[in-house]
Amino acid sequence: MTYGNTEPSAWWNPDAEQDPWRNPHSHAVVEHTAAPVGPPTEPLPEPEPVSTARTPLGVVVAVSVVVALVAGTLGAALGIYASRAGGGFASGPISGADPITDREMSSAAEVVDNLMPSVVTVLTAGGGNGSGFFISEDGLVMTNAHVVDGSSSLQVQLSNGEVHQGELIGSDPETDVAVLKVEGEDFPPVVFADSDELNVGDPALAVGAPLGLSSTVTQGMISALDRPVVTEDNMGDTAAIMAAVQTDAAINPGNSGGPLTDAGGQVIGVNTAIAGFSDERGNAGSIGIGFAIPINHARRIAEELVATGSASRTVMGAEVGASSIGVGVELSTIVPGSPAEEAGLEDGDIVTSFNGATVTDNLELVALVRKYAPGTTVEVVYQRNGAENSTEVTLAADTG
Repeated sequence: MTYGNTEPSAWWNPDAEQDPWRNPHSHAVVEHTAAPVGPPTEPLPEPEPVSTARTPLGVVVAVSVVVALVAGTLGAALGIYASRAGGGFASGPISGADPITDREMSSAAEVVDNLMPSVVTVLTAGGGNGSGFFISEDGLVMTNAHVVDGSSSLQVQLSNGEVHQGELIGSDPETDVAVLKVEGEDFPPVVFADSDELNVGDPALAVGAPLGLSSTVTQGMISALDRPVVTEDNMGDTAAIMAAVQTDAAINPGNSGGPLTDAGGQVIGVNTAIAGFSDERGNAGSIGIGFAIPINHARRIAEELVATGSASRTVMGAEVGASSIGVGVELSTIVPGSPAEEAGLEDGDIVTSFNGATVTDNLELVALVRKYAPGTTVEVVYQRNGAENSTEVTLAADTG
């Protein structure tokens, strides 16, 4: 089996061509992390350290072409402004508790012991599995859209081994969030943190069922915030774009949909994808670069799915052109009557900062816009004719 580039072997290692962990030409990917339960369909070759799990719903995109994908296929990625503007969270029966900011810290073992009953394994038709967690006492479960989409049967396995039938309430592939319902009551919902208050370097725990190994816990830290991540579906079309939480807590196939928590067990994100070196079958494992949907974003989408069965997409009413050299993204077209026009933005303006975050490419701007709820007012810094300006834009919902 050959990995990555097949150029002549590197001088420091005659087997470098076959070793994706050393070969600098190996293909890096971002890959969703749902995986089947049970052994792989073919034996793992030795001695390459690759994942044993195939990915039946595998959605892979090369990191090296992320910017090209956005520039080439997302010319209107910021969306067309629709007449209906939304605001705030949709009302829904999600009872996950709000953050406990003055919580006394306990041992990691105690935190995990309290958290584990809230975490589930999602079993799909064909032997696949992902992860999830309770967000209400009456059995609502949050997971990833790519875990459940395309499955004709869903079951939810609790941490005590009980298996319940799961009903799909709603799924939004564009944010990779889905909500299931399990019949019953008195399920233990997670405690939500405020993902807008995270800092790089904060400790993190990832909980789920990697490779079908339920109730697995890994530990690390927050490596980066607002990391722009794009994934593709099996047809090569853009599936999800997010301003993700990056972590080095080990995330592997089967962790998808499980919680990423802070040191106190409060959920800060939904594990959804990993960057890794891919073999010729498309398999990838943890190399310490994993991504989670920020829980503030995921919770908003889940509440909309529960309330209406669908989720809104946030837009500001502009099409993006080419990324500038260095910092900045050009707005090629401002939609008439849109929030962008109302805020005074014009065709050709170059956005350099979005609500305090520096903008360096198209994908980053798209991800940041979608991070916020419709109705949110953000500060946009832009350049026009060489002069720097700023304005406030009230984002809206795209219903088109």
